[in-house]
Amino acid sequence: MHKFNSSILRAYDIRGVYNQTLFDQDALYIGKSLASVLAKKSQKKIAVGYDGRKSSPTLKNKLIEGLVASGVEVCEIGVCPTPMLYFAVFHLNCDAGIMVTGSHNPKDHNGFKIALKDRPFYGEDILNLEKICQNQDFVVGQGSVKNYQIIEEYTDRIIKDFIGSKNTSKLKIAWDCGNGAAGEVIKNITQKIDANHILLYEEIDGTFPNHHPDPSEEKNMQDLIDTVKDNNCDIGIAFDGDGDRIGVVDNEGCIIWGDQLMVFYARDILREKPNSSIIADVKASNILFSEIKKSGGKPIMWKTGHSLIKAKMKEEKAVLAGEMSGHIFFADKYYGFDDAIYAAMRIINILIKSNNKISELRKSLPKTFSTAEIRVPCNDNVKFSIIDKIKAKLDKKGLNYNSVDGIRFIKDNDWWLLRASNTQPVLVARCEAINLNSLNILKKELSEILSDCNIEIPQELKN
Repeated sequence: MHKFNSSILRAYDIRGVYNQTLFDQDALYIGKSLASVLAKKSQKKIAVGYDGRKSSPTLKNKLIEGLVASGVEVCEIGVCPTPMLYFAVFHLNCDAGIMVTGSHNPKDHNGFKIALKDRPFYGEDILNLEKICQNQDFVVGQGSVKNYQIIEEYTDRIIKDFIGSKNTSKLKIAWDCGNGAAGEVIKNITQKIDANHILLYEEIDGTFPNHHPDPSEEKNMQDLIDTVKDNNCDIGIAFDGDGDRIGVVDNEGCIIWGDQLMVFYARDILREKPNSSIIADVKASNILFSEIKKSGGKPIMWKTGHSLIKAKMKEEKAVLAGEMSGHIFFADKYYGFDDAIYAAMRIINILIKSNNKISELRKSLPKTFSTAEIRVPCNDNVKFSIIDKIKAKLDKKGLNYNSVDGIRFIKDNDWWLLRASNTQPVLVARCEAINLNSLNILKKELSEILSDCNIEIPQELKN
């Protein structure tokens, strides 16, 4: 009987520290278990891709070994960003896809993102893999492996919705691939788009020698900011380790955060598709929800997590969804999965269509004062119980809050958020207020709540 370390089975994917909590044998049994789930539906064709981490080729090989031993027809697409793996599921007419990736986590981490063709794979689906392992309820068969090169097809699909323009050649765009899995695709795309391109760290290197590939943290965007300023670029675009999260820097070197970016996408889409539903996660600014409404859309606040968002999109038939962290999902013309490379094309389209610089678009947004996303270290074993403990205290005081994902406490037009991360041993916090004084009050309140739970107050919450 194979047993997984319980910490690797997350809410919407599988991830752990390689050779500490996640092992090669886990990959073998994930392959066998998933194949057994699909066999019950007579589904036997699975796409497999992997990122540039040093442990990814070995994990990929063991995964495929498990799939083949269970009669699966494996379509291997090689090193690629996660959205290219999602694309492969549709393009190669597969029943499912598995991406071996540690996403934006440290270089010694790795894991698996699983997608079914007709719906996301998460929650109970992931826990069910462990049950199959415990019961040794495996299907046995003789599968096969076939290699596919689909980078050209994927690139062409991305560019299909690029509007192009005779003015495009005047654009100067900086791209920071962070040595992540998007590098080859971006090199391919920039060769096909007539603009002045500056590429940073496009070589795929799983040791991430230049900076950590997580554009949701300001320090990781500094090289891109400097490049945009030094070269008078119109826009800077960054990607996380597996290319499903976008970071954007405007022409003045200011970061445009995920919820601000969503305002621009929402306005653009709602011109063509008025009254459409648009989803954003609980970390997003009040400004986003009000701007969606103002532009004729139906805003929906939902849980953080790519699989959870995708499931909600199907339920609500939403045309667009996004997270503060930079996962953006387009379903107006695209497949509805999170693809930062496609999102890059769509923000460049908006820039081409607009007579304004992207900094002017940013400045047109109503002004608020907010913190960035704050990660508060907290042990995986207690982080959810701490949230429950705080909820109980608020309930006792008769205070109202939104509990769709953690706690979003709203006070007039101000709010703070505290939720347990599903991917890291942290609590995620954020505050937003209409003025600086109100923001400091929110930070003080949240600091006191964390202190009561014996959690060290992060510097970002200290006034």
